[in-house]
Formats: sequence, C-alpha cells, structure tokens
Amino acid sequence: MTRLDEYRERYANIHFDRQDGILLIRLHTEGGPLRWGALDGSIHTQLGEAFYQVARDLENKVVILTGTGDVFCDNMNYAELPSEPMSKVWPRLQREGQDLLMQLLDIPVPVIGAINGPAHIHAELPALSDIVLASSHADIADQAHFIHGVVPADGVQVVWPMLLGHNRSRYFLLTGQRLSAHQALELGVVSEVLAPERLLERAWDLARELAAKPAATLRYTRTVFVQPFKRRMLEELGYGLALEGLGSVAAQA
Repeated sequence: MTRLDEYRERYANIHFDRQDGILLIRLHTEGGPLRWGALDGSIHTQLGEAFYQVARDLENKVVILTGTGDVFCDNMNYAELPSEPMSKVWPRLQREGQDLLMQLLDIPVPVIGAINGPAHIHAELPALSDIVLASSHADIADQAHFIHGVVPADGVQVVWPMLLGHNRSRYFLLTGQRLSAHQALELGVVSEVLAPERLLERAWDLARELAAKPAATLRYTRTVFVQPFKRRMLEELGYGLALEGLGSVAAQA
C-alpha cells in the first residue's frame, strides 16, 4: 500500500490534493499550464510512475485529472526535448509511453477528466476518464504527431477510434483537427461543457456523489469500464510505439 505523503511532493509537474478520499491530480509547469517535455525525468517520465502510486493508495476513492489555469496542455516544453538521436532515446520513450497509458488504466477507482482549456498534446489522457468534463473554451486535438511527421501510434491510434469512430479519428489524427468543446460534446467525447469557473466545482460535486458509493462498487465498476481499453492497449500499444520509433529514427537518418 502507498500513502499520499510518499508521493505528494515527488513530481515536479504534478500537484496532488486529497479531500474526503477524492484525489485531485493537477498537471502544471512551474505553477502554470503544462508544457509537455520528454527528457528523462520530465512529465513523460513522471506520469506513469505517478499513476502507479495513485493506483496503490487505498485511500483514493475517486480521482480528478485536470490541468492548470486556462490551458490543459497546448505546447511543448522545448527545453525538455531530447537532443540525442532517437535511436538512443526511444527505448526509454517506448517504456514510458506504455506506462503512461497502462498505469492510468490500472487506477482502480473512477477517474473524472476535467479539461480546463486547450488540450492539443496528449488529450487522450483526460478523454480516457470515466466522466469527461470540458470548459467551454477548451478544444481537443492531436498536434504532437502526424502533422509534425510523427507516426500517431503511442495509444492515440487506439483511443480516438474507440471514442470517435474509425473514419472521424483518422481525419482527426491526420489533419490535426481541433474539436471545440461543443463539437466534442456532440460527438460523445465529453459529457458536459461548463463555464470555466464552474468546471472544477462540477468535477468535485460529481466526485463526491461517486465517493459515497461502496468501495467495492467503485472499484469493480472501474474494472468493467476500462477492460475494453486495456485489451486493445495490450494488443496494440507496444506495436504502435515500435512503429512510431522506427518512423522517428528513419526521419533522422
């Protein structure tokens, strides 16, 4: 069993706060909106490890995953991008990429995703939640892969077809399409669109409703909900990451 005090201050880009068994996970860069990094020790490293700790903390009844300020994550942290050849760094990136999604899906209690603003990089993380809320000014896109010459295969090739359907998801991934919060609502990616000042309040209200249910009910319901995603990830995530790595190595040749 893990305790919150053991991981609360461990991660530079992840803030934790727990009230009445509800764990808020807030992603950030130096207290502002998260900028995605991929160096060893960056958010790319931290998230899989953090989700592992969260999953093993039996005092967590419900999890809320959100960002900071008015942006979830819409840009890269260029100071935290690898400068070495991809052939050297990809083994680490592949391992972390698998942990990122598999450890998230291994969290054994309901997860509420609160998309607090533009989510253009790894929007699949909050979109994989059991309940997905979005701020009215949020939009969702995948602008870290194909439009920059990277194979979109680190799990996005699994998540988005399951959420959007095959044809919509291929267009979404190939063009970098931005879905507004209301478009995402119409397509079933999010369940509620709220004014920015209401987003976290609504997430906490829903979390309290869920947390009032028996612990076994919460855990077994989460198991039922994530099983289809875990099955697909087990079959396709490692293979997809390998192809993404091969494409990235070839691009540098």
